[in-house]
Amino acid sequence: MIELKNISKSFKVFRRNPGFSKALKSLFRREYDLVNALEDVSFNISEGEMVAYIGPNGAGKSTTIKIMSGILNPDSGSCVINGKVPWKNRIEYVKDIGVVFGQRSQLWWDVPVADSFELLKDIYKIPYGEYKSNKDMLTELLDLEDIIKTPTRQLSLGQRMRCEIAASLLHSPKILFLDEPTIGLDAVSKIAVRDFIKEINKEKKTTVILTTHDTQDIEALTKRMILIGKGRVLLDGKLQDLKDKFNNDGELNIDEVVVRMYKEYNI
Repeated sequence: MIELKNISKSFKVFRRNPGFSKALKSLFRREYDLVNALEDVSFNISEGEMVAYIGPNGAGKSTTIKIMSGILNPDSGSCVINGKVPWKNRIEYVKDIGVVFGQRSQLWWDVPVADSFELLKDIYKIPYGEYKSNKDMLTELLDLEDIIKTPTRQLSLGQRMRCEIAASLLHSPKILFLDEPTIGLDAVSKIAVRDFIKEINKEKKTTVILTTHDTQDIEALTKRMILIGKGRVLLDGKLQDLKDKFNNDGELNIDEVVVRMYKEYNI
């Protein structure tokens, strides 16, 4: 389903020392540092699998997701997802994926959520029967009935995130990329979102890649965890195996496991 081989990506970042003279100099000669966001990242994910892709801020998680979703091109390496290269077959490829970025919206801000759904139906060219069936199912499972006619800007964060997840699934994608899907949500909303993700994975065999700093999301949703740090995959294994590995002094919770992994790999 998902196969990444030796993916690397770097960015030029503008640097300037403080001071007026340095600022003046930078107008005529800019200096850049080359930042290696990803270095030889490789992993495989099977159909219907739910995987947590974790690491500290700046580790390369979002860059990887953007490459897998076709937003960015890598400098080198190969990425084949469901038989397609994301950045080469974008029109066909986007029909297979749903993407939720916790801090970005795919809903139109000033129109009711239902109107955004209608626009997405036209963008993805979803047949009416499939669209109605999916919208009805998502509205029920995510409890959207009372908010679907409300403009996005008037929704709370928890309500908007439920609508974002519904929007990403209207076209029946085979793969769902979730980047911080529960960020800023209250406990009740987090549980509702987690339960829905588990349900959609079970019923439709949707492959889910989850990036999050919320260790409760990891424990509730996934059995496999990929750890990335400084642009490299450092660890890839079953969650229970990782717990056993770091369990030197009794029962460990997931927070302690993640902290110990970060310390062991110096990230």
